[in-house]
Amino acid sequence: MNILVCIKQVPDMETKFKINSAGDWIDEADTAFRMNEYDEFAVEEAVALKEKLGAGASLTVLSIGPERVKEAIKKALAMGADKGAHIQDDECFRKDTAQVASMIADYAKDKGFELIFTGLQSQDRGSAQVGPILAVKLGFNLVTTVVGFQYDAGAITARRELEGGLRAIVKTAAPAVITCQLGLNKPRYPTLPNIMKAKKKELAVIPAAQVAAGAAMVNTARAFHPERKGAGEMLQGDIAQVADRFVKIIREKTGLI
Repeated sequence: MNILVCIKQVPDMETKFKINSAGDWIDEADTAFRMNEYDEFAVEEAVALKEKLGAGASLTVLSIGPERVKEAIKKALAMGADKGAHIQDDECFRKDTAQVASMIADYAKDKGFELIFTGLQSQDRGSAQVGPILAVKLGFNLVTTVVGFQYDAGAITARRELEGGLRAIVKTAAPAVITCQLGLNKPRYPTLPNIMKAKKKELAVIPAAQVAAGAAMVNTARAFHPERKGAGEMLQGDIAQVADRFVKIIREKTGLI
């Protein structure tokens, strides 16, 4: 079994973001980065499957980005991945989801992967499109928003999260792309011995020019902070008076009443 898990390094969501000089993304100068939270669940599920399958299984972790993304790859290696692949691309933030999926597909097309795990979405873009586009480009089956996963001799049984708190159980077969939702598992914390072992694991660097991205289908015109609006009005006092005041506000602001 040859397994691939795709991860992304994203800005720490606690960062106070500034817009870059070009006005199309954040200024990374004073920004902390970490592995995308959804991808941590993908790594854990891939590692757990590799451990279950035993010696015949191999797990590669792939990430696209500048030099800093190696830290995220090394964390995945310390969690249990066998080897890493870094597609070196300093301009990856300007690529749309189709281009990112194309780069992954071009890398993966001749490597015999049977299962590919990704996070449901990235915390910075939040499009949830890379996994589905990747599956189409490779001709793989696809299961998204997975919160439960079982694999047995090529057969996949997955529990999916749907809207409104519903769940669905679906069955498919490898090869497949699996996008992982929060709560699928409990990602392990890399131990110091495993962090040391990760330093000796293979980490291949592939120049972005060696994988086909294709032309952009979507371009970011501008990045900006949301405009501040007026503060909300707190209504206090007798419930009848509050109700009358509320109706009056709705009438004045919307004209619906």
